[in-house]
Amino acid sequence: MIRSLFAAVVLACAFALPAAAQAPKLPPNVDPQNTIIMETTKGPVIFVLRPDIAPKHAERIKTLAREGFYNNVPFHRVIEGFMAQTGDGQYGNGTGGSRYPDLPAEFSKVPYTRGTVGMARASSPNSANSQFFITFGDASFLNGQYTVIGQVVSGMENVDKLKRGEPVQNPDKIISMKVAADK
Repeated sequence: MIRSLFAAVVLACAFALPAAAQAPKLPPNVDPQNTIIMETTKGPVIFVLRPDIAPKHAERIKTLAREGFYNNVPFHRVIEGFMAQTGDGQYGNGTGGSRYPDLPAEFSKVPYTRGTVGMARASSPNSANSQFFITFGDASFLNGQYTVIGQVVSGMENVDKLKRGEPVQNPDKIISMKVAADK
């Protein structure tokens, strides 16, 4: 009797898990070795990295994700109609980077459209480190000036829900960020 009651409670709890606690399903035809699963305070976001056009930047994102660098990092700069920026695991305010050296630019002809993931940098083209951004729409004025590292393939509606600001007050965060192959 107690065992069957316990089993019923466990089963009921398993079906009552919130969506954020369940692993998001990968879209078909994505390479798990180059796919990032980012759990945010607004829900999951999945993006595919582009090592074909930005191999050093893609490798950096994977390395930092595997180290847990992006866990609990805020979206410190979110500009309506433009982009959401995150990735400062050092200070959380857009002024920091990782323990690794800055990366040389890997510019391409891939355009900045809705859901494009690009590397943030300072004024020098060779200053990208750990921070990245996701565009809300057309940002073609960035074409050829910032390294494109990937494309959101699932969860763009969650990026749209991020709190806006420059800086953001009480910002949304990356809860965890992992390479899909590592799950």
